[in-house]
Amino acid sequence: MKSVTLGRTGITVPQNAFGALPIQRVDVDTAVRLLRNAYEGGMRFFDTARAYSDSEIKLGEAFGTIEGMRERIYISSKTMATTPEKFWEDLDTTLKNLKTDYLDIYQFHCVKQCYKPGDGTGMYEAMLRAKEEGKIRHIGITAHLIGVAEEIVESGLYETLQFPFSYLSDEREIQLVKNCEAADMGFIAMKGLCGGLLTNSEACMAFMSQYNALPIWGIQRDSELTEWLSFFEKDAVMTDEIRSFIKKEQEELSGEFCRGCGYCGPCTVGIQINNCARMIQLIRRAPSEGFLSEEWQGLMGKIEDCVDCGVCKTRCPYGLDIPNLLRKNLEDYKEILAGNIVL
Repeated sequence: MKSVTLGRTGITVPQNAFGALPIQRVDVDTAVRLLRNAYEGGMRFFDTARAYSDSEIKLGEAFGTIEGMRERIYISSKTMATTPEKFWEDLDTTLKNLKTDYLDIYQFHCVKQCYKPGDGTGMYEAMLRAKEEGKIRHIGITAHLIGVAEEIVESGLYETLQFPFSYLSDEREIQLVKNCEAADMGFIAMKGLCGGLLTNSEACMAFMSQYNALPIWGIQRDSELTEWLSFFEKDAVMTDEIRSFIKKEQEELSGEFCRGCGYCGPCTVGIQINNCARMIQLIRRAPSEGFLSEEWQGLMGKIEDCVDCGVCKTRCPYGLDIPNLLRKNLEDYKEILAGNIVL
């Protein structure tokens, strides 16, 4: 297993890390088992966030109660705070949840701007003070907007950047990763599976192995963990076969598609946007029976309640025309149910 160093943080870990967003969907015992098994299997980097409901609490239960464990792993978390007051509240809550007195990396979460000293927000100054007090060891940031991410790298103010990165990334996004390396800045890759659209783990891992990027795979099932841990036993390397597979995938998923990040929600009329807006892709790339159930037919039917308020469009980090994307998925969904589209 290749190791990755996160720039000037000096943090060096296997290129195979645990994204703890999905463990908010499982019970505490399951989450603790997954996290501890991930450590036993070789993972050393665990990423969570204040916004992931009880994810931090579950990480604290898994590792905060074992003597000496904290020094064996790296934990990053995030805050969506936009004021210093909320920043300190979030940081104190996070440390309490994780049962630790420091974070290896603390990140501004899904920012719309690059916080800088003297910008009037006081946010970067809060990070500096937290680092001086020893509550955090390194300052990081996450973004979904490529222009903001590029400004972050150019600023030289941050030690790590977390950004969506997968084999569907375009040349501009690939250059962003290279620019991070040139700036001695750690790059943490989120959305490596594009919200579940990519299902070939070997291809995903082989792609990542070409770059100085640390992927945080979202894990909530034993089978998923087993799959990722298998790469500690067998390296995933780019081959002509995998390269051809990725090219085909890129052609199939080119253009606008929903990555399932969920930042568009909640919907004002209750539409489950992050799945309904990519329903046809999900059906074509996974066993379709589950998505054609009576329950899902009802959820898809909610699209007809859309009032074009436009709130989801203002929240989408990728600038998607969500209402029209939803309606196109519903139209194709009805054709599939009627048997007019053969999968």
